[in-house]
Amino acid sequence: MKSIIAAGIAITMASIAVPGEAHPTDCGDQRSEITRILADYRSAIERLNATGTEALFAPDSAIFENGGVEGNYANYLTHHLGPELGHFRSFRFFDHQLDLWCEGGVAVATETYSYRIERAEGDPIERRGVTTSVLRRVDRDWRIVNMHGSSRGRHST
Repeated sequence: MKSIIAAGIAITMASIAVPGEAHPTDCGDQRSEITRILADYRSAIERLNATGTEALFAPDSAIFENGGVEGNYANYLTHHLGPELGHFRSFRFFDHQLDLWCEGGVAVATETYSYRIERAEGDPIERRGVTTSVLRRVDRDWRIVNMHGSSRGRHST
């Protein structure tokens, strides 16, 4: 009996641990809206102007970055992202790839990318990054409810 329960738990964990493989759905006609929300967020960062990005996130969102708990998006924007963008001359994403799956009113997006930041002072920064975002349907619109990003040096393995 214990081995049956253990096998059931292992199968469940495997399906959760690899969402792109466990849930191969392409999100149907919702894919373009979800992709647009993620692209709008990246575009705002590249413009160094996050004005209006609050509309992309649910009020009860949770943001995590490089091991830090940033709170909801409004807090992250006010105390982290907004001030940080003011220290950059440019921010450019490249080599972007998106893995997206949906189930009912929930979508999970995993984005991998490289980026280059030119700071107002100091040497440019080049890194590889990954962001996992969970989106939820709120009425007729999709909103980001959880975003977790991390990065490392471009030449790290």
